Amino acid sequence: MKVAVVGSTGMVGQVMLKVLEERNFPITELIPVASEKSVGKKVKYKQEEYTIVSMNDAIAAKPDIAIFSAGGSTSLEFAPQFAEAGITVIDNSSAWRMDPTKKLVVPEINANVLTAEDKIIANPNCSTIQLVMVLGPLNKKYDLKRVVISTYQSVTGTGKAAVDQLNSEIESAVNKEDNNVAKVYPYQIFKNALPHCDVFSDDDYTKEEIKLMKEPKKILGDDTFNLTATAVRVPVQGGHSESVNIEFENEFDLDEVRKILSETPGVVVIDDVKNNQYPMPLDSEGKDEVFVGRIRRDLSQPKTLNLWIVADNLRKGAATNAVQIAEYLVANNLV
Repeated sequence: MKVAVVGSTGMVGQVMLKVLEERNFPITELIPVASEKSVGKKVKYKQEEYTIVSMNDAIAAKPDIAIFSAGGSTSLEFAPQFAEAGITVIDNSSAWRMDPTKKLVVPEINANVLTAEDKIIANPNCSTIQLVMVLGPLNKKYDLKRVVISTYQSVTGTGKAAVDQLNSEIESAVNKEDNNVAKVYPYQIFKNALPHCDVFSDDDYTKEEIKLMKEPKKILGDDTFNLTATAVRVPVQGGHSESVNIEFENEFDLDEVRKILSETPGVVVIDDVKNNQYPMPLDSEGKDEVFVGRIRRDLSQPKTLNLWIVADNLRKGAATNAVQIAEYLVANNLV
């Protein structure tokens, strides 16, 4: 099993290598790939060093699977070239997610849609993944009508430069001097919250919010319910949080909701408010599960539920989900 990791020097790419190692994915040959400026450099995997190669060299090496985490423009250019060479691409960018000819997959929810003919498979947006892990089983039981999402997203979702900005601002506040680190965000993120994830569209929603409003319908194979979203960047490293309000077509029982979610693979319920037990991004960091709590009835209208979802956006929100797709492909002889 030859596996290429495209974007192996980036923040998600590095986590990808870590997850592949931790989950003992059956790699016989690792092919790390990055931009031309990184070709020839080394990355570590299972205590061994591997030399980074170019895109063209990676295609020529004919890996079975190529996991991309290198941005949308790179995926649009190179994923079809890998696919044409018979290589199965799992892409972590937004390039192919809403393409009607490509599958958008969260393995616990809809891996069964995958076939051997799928040569470019889209990995959903990080916030979408943790959301559908909860919406999926509840939709089957109670039938979704409307979902309102507010996110509180880690700076790691923007990348290393955003983490550097936050750390620089913290250091500047402590030392009372400006570190002059380049700013990724239009404003200070330390001690702040920016209702601005990704760029704004003509309708005044950000691209992140639009992803949250569109992707769940495709993953669940259900466009009969409505979603709206507000995405906020907060000075957190380690996980995304979501406050979610869910209106159902059918009545629900809170104990049954907790039971359904507790029995959903990959979901952990932490919901004991009497003892201050609820999910927090600090506790999700480095973990592959999606955590849900603050499960309670909306007192303002019937058949409506409030809950709080947290997950590590670099792991289940990106790297782990992609590796799980690869695991499913291998287990079902689809590559």
